[in-house]
Amino acid sequence: MRKYLISAVCLLLAAGIANAAPDGRKTRKQLQQENEQLRQRLEALEAEIATYRAEEAEREVIEEELSGENENKVSAGLEDYTTLNTDTLLGQWYMHRQSRIPGREQYNMDSVRFTTDVPDSVLMNRLARMNSFISLPYNETVKNYMILYSEKMPTKMGEMLGLAQYYMPIFEETFRQYGLPMELKYVAIIESALNPRAESRVGAKGMWQFMYRTAINYGLKVDSYTDERMDPIASVDAAARYFRDAYRIFGDWALAISAYNCGSGNVNKAIKRAGGRTDFWSVYDYLPRETRGYVPAMVGAMYAFRYASEYGLRPDPISIPVYVDTFHIHKNLHFRQVSEILGIPLDDVRDLNPQYYTDIVPGEGGDEVIRLPFNYTSAFLDLQDSIYRHKTDVLFTAKVQDGRETVAGRPVPTSRGATGQWVYYKVKSGDSLGKIARKYHCTIKQLKNWNNLRSDRINIGQRLKVGKR
Repeated sequence: MRKYLISAVCLLLAAGIANAAPDGRKTRKQLQQENEQLRQRLEALEAEIATYRAEEAEREVIEEELSGENENKVSAGLEDYTTLNTDTLLGQWYMHRQSRIPGREQYNMDSVRFTTDVPDSVLMNRLARMNSFISLPYNETVKNYMILYSEKMPTKMGEMLGLAQYYMPIFEETFRQYGLPMELKYVAIIESALNPRAESRVGAKGMWQFMYRTAINYGLKVDSYTDERMDPIASVDAAARYFRDAYRIFGDWALAISAYNCGSGNVNKAIKRAGGRTDFWSVYDYLPRETRGYVPAMVGAMYAFRYASEYGLRPDPISIPVYVDTFHIHKNLHFRQVSEILGIPLDDVRDLNPQYYTDIVPGEGGDEVIRLPFNYTSAFLDLQDSIYRHKTDVLFTAKVQDGRETVAGRPVPTSRGATGQWVYYKVKSGDSLGKIARKYHCTIKQLKNWNNLRSDRINIGQRLKVGKR
């Protein structure tokens, strides 16, 4: 900002000297011209400042959304250890989460050093031939994870290779739509081993292990019937937008991936402690312990998937139908109605629709979708009336409770977070009810009702109810 002011002053001085009259005085016309030039330059400067402020504001919003991921996981996982200092809390939490990277159940990757019959020169050459958009230099840390995934966990690799045949094309299509590197799909290997129902001790769920707040920030629905964190299609779309935002902040894919694991705040702290350097290995020692191994683990998984045949790794057979069709549902539908009328194994219906964790598609609460094997498309369309009528008196019990319709004894969600514990938000500088309502996908009227507000005025530091989890 300062350089613009200096430039403007210098230009004005130069113009004044050049246009001065012989006796040093300026004519009225010259003064008017200079005033006009000054006005134009000031307008241009104000426009530059406005653009800069808008970019900073956007960056702050993005960073706030990004920080919700694993920084919330820290707070959620340490409620019973409030008497300890912060470093101890973080250390204990990361120790508890180590098993989230497949292979850490058996090995302490901070101390173990694997050996292999494959020469370093071959490993280095294979890594280089992968021509990965996201790459890391070959070193002992990366080598350790390459050996872990390719040689030390054949059973788990067989499972993941089998699941990848179904899920990876979904991930690739999504990342391609957002113009992101395809290699990001391997983050789901590290997060959940491709288990859509994975749940961590601190409440992160799904293949992409979203915490509740971050899931809501990125538009995933979480209510009494539906948890889109467990929806492979919806959750990868949210993950793609998260990666896109993280890369806009850090400008480095390894750091963006690290932020996905430990939150943008922890990555920013590591950058500051590293003297402002922004490459992964410069900040490596300042990252949380698990995050240090997170990106190398991803490279190890990429390597094992690419060279699986070299190690005799084969995908296990999977029962998930590869070809599916999607139907929009506007009535309450139970998985057993679909399974028993069409003859689809109940587990297949569940595997294709893991987001409906009660086996109920709450179609009456709004537009919902159900995915079924492609070869049942015609049967579902022809037999819809029979499906919806099947065992309704057994599978559903509809009544009015506290003014809300219930199905199978559970309230039909009329808005996000209709049941459960309150979620609170602390008001920050620049916040308004409209901004907070957009962030948490509710209305201003709801915010005012939940918080007994008589006006739209809110104060910095004020805690507001923003919904229920």
